[in-house]
Amino acid sequence: MEAMIERCAGLDVHQETVVACVLFGPLDKKPKKSIETFRTTTKGLLELNDWLTSMQVTDVVMESTGVYWKPVWNVLESNFQLVLANAKHVKNVPGRKTDFKDAEWLAQLLRCGLIEGSFVPPEDIRDLRDLTRYRKKLVHNRTAEQNRIHKILQDANIKLTSVLSNIFGQSGRQILEAIINGEKIEEKDLQKMVHWRVKASLSEIAETVNGRIRRHHRDMLRYHWEHMIYIEQVIEELEEQIDQCLTPYRKEVELLDTIPGVNKDAAAVFVAELGVDMSVFGEFF
Repeated sequence: MEAMIERCAGLDVHQETVVACVLFGPLDKKPKKSIETFRTTTKGLLELNDWLTSMQVTDVVMESTGVYWKPVWNVLESNFQLVLANAKHVKNVPGRKTDFKDAEWLAQLLRCGLIEGSFVPPEDIRDLRDLTRYRKKLVHNRTAEQNRIHKILQDANIKLTSVLSNIFGQSGRQILEAIINGEKIEEKDLQKMVHWRVKASLSEIAETVNGRIRRHHRDMLRYHWEHMIYIEQVIEELEEQIDQCLTPYRKEVELLDTIPGVNKDAAAVFVAELGVDMSVFGEFF
């Protein structure tokens, strides 16, 4: 294999240790080798950074296994040309394996330019990605809690969903809070709770909320309700942080928002997952 990089390193990253193998020397000769092991504490990773610098390494490769590569990347990214390799693409030949051999194998592949790195966005985009992915999980969690509330209402024979298209709208929330608090809901009470745009009559709504609800139902409704409210509060905080992270990318978000079917939230996800520099994807863009 023809060598392309004079000084490079392969890192075999684990939870507690990093094995680093540096290959260096003229491209037309067999490279020299140096291997060291470092701890994955901040102190250990800074020692790794200093050692690679002293070896005049320019390029470093590591596998994208688990999440252990992330702190290593965070420490080294400002000083070296980093490559994140797909573990399946750089799998070594079967046989007796050691951490030292794995690190050396990665270094050999990198030296010969045989590794196509995975896309790792800049730090600010990575932060945005964490926020948008967490928001997605919380939205799913909120939906799960709402479904549980639906289930308990049916068990208590409260047919609120038959008269309200969305029981978690303004009118539905007020009625649900009254039910959870054990209030007796009559037609005159609904006049203050139900929005004038609701199509169902007050008498129809009053009939649906008169079920066979027990203390157990109210307790369960309260647990799910309070959790849902908490999740919604966190989602609001996340959206504020996401909006702040998108400040440098307003132009890109506005352009994405012009695409049919793409709203502001979807545009934020596009930026978080792909970044804004399409040149990193090579010939595809």
